[in-house]
Amino acid sequence: MIPYSKDNKVLANNLRNNMTKYEKRLWYDCLRFFPTRFIRQKRLGNYIADFYCHKAKLVIELDGEQHYNKDVLKYDQIRSIFLEQYDLYVLRIINYDLSHNFNGLCEHIENVVKERLLQFGYSDDLWNEKEKNLSVS
Repeated sequence: MIPYSKDNKVLANNLRNNMTKYEKRLWYDCLRFFPTRFIRQKRLGNYIADFYCHKAKLVIELDGEQHYNKDVLKYDQIRSIFLEQYDLYVLRIINYDLSHNFNGLCEHIENVVKERLLQFGYSDDLWNEKEKNLSVS
């Protein structure tokens, strides 16, 4: 289990209730339909991940313009090193890519999730069962 700071609870709730337009798009049009559960604004250590999938050990971070700043890049690097200590894979997505190649981005996330699930011993059946249920609806 990954330790987390209880001090971040209010901040995580606030971020969850006030998502950016990019976070909303990714959540409502893609991640919430995945067969593996994603959590928004997950507390991990002293950090808050934009999106987290426990089964795939995957963190998705959306990077806006502020992430081009040298200090923020250093902070992101330190945070990624911390998360990788827990065998988490950090997938960084630039907001521009989300705006200009949304379908391709969702396919890429799906491929990363499938690859990670297979790596941790889950079968494709989990994914295929959810797809069957979605197509029947």
